[in-house]
Amino acid sequence: MPEVKTVQNGTNRLGLSMEAYKGAPSTLCQGCGHDTISRHIMNAFYDFGVDPHRVAKMSGIGCSSKTPAYFMSRSCGLNAIHGRMPSVATGARLGNKSLFVLGVSGDGDTAAIGLGQFCHLIRRNVSMIYVIENNGVYGLTKGQFSATSDRGSKQKWGAVNEYDSIDCCSLAIELGCSFVARSFSGDAKQVVPLLQAAISHKGTALIDIISPCVTFNNHEGSTRSYAHVQKTDQPLHALDFIPFYEEVQVDYPAGTSKEVTMADGSHLLLKKLGRDYDPTNRLAAIEALARSKQEGALLTGMLYVNPDKKDLHEIENITDEPLNQLAEKELRPGPEALKQILDRHGWG
Repeated sequence: MPEVKTVQNGTNRLGLSMEAYKGAPSTLCQGCGHDTISRHIMNAFYDFGVDPHRVAKMSGIGCSSKTPAYFMSRSCGLNAIHGRMPSVATGARLGNKSLFVLGVSGDGDTAAIGLGQFCHLIRRNVSMIYVIENNGVYGLTKGQFSATSDRGSKQKWGAVNEYDSIDCCSLAIELGCSFVARSFSGDAKQVVPLLQAAISHKGTALIDIISPCVTFNNHEGSTRSYAHVQKTDQPLHALDFIPFYEEVQVDYPAGTSKEVTMADGSHLLLKKLGRDYDPTNRLAAIEALARSKQEGALLTGMLYVNPDKKDLHEIENITDEPLNQLAEKELRPGPEALKQILDRHGWG
């Protein structure tokens, strides 16, 4: 059991101040939900006590994909080409298992040009956090509908969307994702615990965060505006997160909370808000999302979690050592090891 160190004197358990988790000044529009999400990321990693040097920030193209520059400037990162962030993130994680890989993408980068990459990342269960900053619009190219825009929603210029939307959470659960959550950028009490639970999760942790675009999608008729989200938000539960290094004390009335033990021993506590919801029931999660869409409601919270599912490293039996630290002998194991690999795949 590691030594317990609590946040004190303006520093976290690593002795780092919040300054170590900040990035460059934002160039996004004043009031953009993406900047709020960046603050949540800084707070979550600071409170959890993750060393910024161990974080790899990955993104694609779009307003959302600019945001890794605005937090944790001590971390490494790569701004990939449009929709290809999952491939780069997969390579980084396979090359060094000790890295916390954080991918930030948008609804266009994920649900349009990057949809194939998104699906295969989920299917392989790569251990990383995948944040979708979902504003339902192409803000960087002046406000066209994106693939997550709800049918019937209105553009700033008055056009109505005639196409059904892609629900990334439903798709992820269908593909076998082991951690799926949805939240709203303005809800710090929900987003920060979800990010901390995602840090402790083994496998792909998807958090779809509705993030209003104040310039092109914050008007009447939009289903991604601040006013609409605040009116239709239906939280599944109140969230609390206890890192593995803190003593676990649960004091909720019987029958009103559910505790999920994460892969590293941390605990995610879910306090029910008047509904009987089990986030470990995959079919119930799909049904709840379909029902909320039919009712025009925005269901937020921990939608589905399976902390026992194997990730890509376990499935492929990849070494814990970073690949750049392996000696030549380990990188060239010899003909006997090659024969075992060929036999395993039936190619021998």
